Amino acid sequence: MSDIKIEALKPSYEVCAALGELLIETVANGGSVSFMHPLSREAAEAFWSNSLIAAERGERIVLGAFDGDELIGTVTLLLDLPPNQPHRAEIAKMMTRVSHRHRGVATALLREAERLAIAHQRWLLVLDTAEDEGAAGLYERVGFKLTGIIPDYAFKPHGGLTGTLIYWKRLQEGVLA
Repeated sequence: MSDIKIEALKPSYEVCAALGELLIETVANGGSVSFMHPLSREAAEAFWSNSLIAAERGERIVLGAFDGDELIGTVTLLLDLPPNQPHRAEIAKMMTRVSHRHRGVATALLREAERLAIAHQRWLLVLDTAEDEGAAGLYERVGFKLTGIIPDYAFKPHGGLTGTLIYWKRLQEGVLA
């Protein structure tokens, strides 16, 4: 998608509402992103409100992908990690609207997250994704390496347990001072 626009999101009612709608759609369609179906609008918007406030404090970066004015995807780069891990960041809450999947949105979001990680001197990324119907193929296509599987890690949105796959990616060789 050449006309996709990606930007860091700021807290506002409109942004929380759009992110909440995306989260509800993702969970309703089986996306294992820490929530159960049905997910209320209030819970979804409260999650994003808290996440965007944490972003304002510099603890994370919440990216949004837009097709025109429509929010079609998001990913979060978690930066607030323990003091012994200043070189590392985590990828979380990768979601793309069902209508825009398999069109390069998630890849573009990941590439921007990687660029921002480097800008914040974070050269090692980690993430986890559901073993059942997760985004393992995407992550492997963009260079993430599978470390292992934790069985029965979490409930799927519609019930039943799924394992989680743990991935990592070194963006560059880092030397800490």
